[in-house]
Amino acid sequence: MTDTPQITDSHCHLDFPNLVEDLDGVVARAVAAGVTRMVTICTRLRTEPAVRAIAEAHAPVFYAAGTHPMSAAEEPMATVDDLTALARHPKFVGIGESGLDYHYTAETKAVQQQSLRVHIEAARQTRLPLIIHARDADADMARILTEEHRAGPFSCVMHCFSSGRGLAEAALDLGFYLSMSGIAAFPKAEALREIFAAAPLDRILVETDAPYLAPPPHRGKRNEPAYTVHTAQVGAALFDLDYPAFAARTQANFERLFNKAAAFEAAA
Repeated sequence: MTDTPQITDSHCHLDFPNLVEDLDGVVARAVAAGVTRMVTICTRLRTEPAVRAIAEAHAPVFYAAGTHPMSAAEEPMATVDDLTALARHPKFVGIGESGLDYHYTAETKAVQQQSLRVHIEAARQTRLPLIIHARDADADMARILTEEHRAGPFSCVMHCFSSGRGLAEAALDLGFYLSMSGIAAFPKAEALREIFAAAPLDRILVETDAPYLAPPPHRGKRNEPAYTVHTAQVGAALFDLDYPAFAARTQANFERLFNKAAAFEAAA
């Protein structure tokens, strides 16, 4: 055992080229930093076998799978049966990432919305958390999540949250979680930090979205799960907590939302 506070990187992409070539080193550095769990995210279902293999080969790694909204028009439409079948794997702990991204791919908004509703239904049926990507689509995202939650509840995390206050409040009102990435540590992200600071502490997760969005002091370089610590230190300051206390609270939040991962570890 170590006195290093434990924390979870709730969203990374360990199969991406910048990380997979150094996977053993990436995982080892994360564990040394206290990042004792990582959820690696499959963004195209055809790559699920490779992502699953990473989780199977590394004890601290769990995984989720879905169709990223920016790929929704390029990939075969996922079905609820596709996703629920994948969810039978013991280390498969979430549905997604799915969502809406109108920044570069607004022309595919109809198929993105269709795909999102499929992922929501899979989250309902599996009782696994939905992992949402939202960019430049706040109004449609709030509307669809609210409509669908009224039709039947599901759990959800707004991954790498960097949207506006309105979407944050809509998500929190539905009982969802907000995940803090390295963006929240950027010097000019004061408005985003204020959104997180106003949220309930028991609804906050931390992540890297590695290999993207490295927080200071690594900004502009390849991100990796070990750097979760830097973002969490910013989160601790927002909530006026020391780092060990904030890390412990986010651990509890992760285990509440991603309860399949917690149950897997308890049974191991």
